[in-house]
Amino acid sequence: MKQIIAIGGGGFGREIKNLKIEKYIINQSKSKKPKICFIPTATGDDEGYIKNFYKAFDSLGCVTSHINFFKRTIKLDEYIQKQDIIFVGGGNTKSMLAVWKEWGLDKILFDAYNNEVIMSGVSAGAICWFKKGITDSWQDHQAILPCLNFVDGVCCPHYDEEPERIPFVKKILDQKLINDCLALEGFNALHLVDGKPKFSVSFGNESNSHLVNLNNAKIKHSIIPGVQKIII
Repeated sequence: MKQIIAIGGGGFGREIKNLKIEKYIINQSKSKKPKICFIPTATGDDEGYIKNFYKAFDSLGCVTSHINFFKRTIKLDEYIQKQDIIFVGGGNTKSMLAVWKEWGLDKILFDAYNNEVIMSGVSAGAICWFKKGITDSWQDHQAILPCLNFVDGVCCPHYDEEPERIPFVKKILDQKLINDCLALEGFNALHLVDGKPKFSVSFGNESNSHLVNLNNAKIKHSIIPGVQKIII
């Protein structure tokens, strides 16, 4: 079973408190003590972010590690394949993907995904798995970014948290640059199984994930087909 858990916003990067979504992620693993690897490339391997990762997942009984790309880098292929879970942090998606492709990590992660290593992450770490993502990697504008294409679709994180998100999605729908969008609110995760959205996981603020498209030139928010809502 192939799994992706894409988080629209929230989690240990903001606060180490209830760790609801972190517990949900590790509960999807078959291992009682899962090996989880953090990839913080999108923040340039920010030390504070890395420390929060260890505080969160060490407290949950995981075997924790992280990968640096801005210091000396480990042999990636063997290491990734030994993990139960990958967690990708938020930040600059465009820069992150460029670094990954230079190191061949995109292909290594795809092999691991097909070998049932769970892929997860927040913001940049949510959209990267899709065919395309909505990103604020540029300081002055939102953009549609080609991503890893592990699964089909266009994904937008922080949908209710950042005021520029909804207008931009409407604009690109109006311009027919996309047909629809999977929009993830903060404190919501979309859990995909075998390439298909299966669960909308709310871990705060009564959050939701939406299928967004146009109906008679008006923006329309619908339940994603086949998706069950879970509140944790």
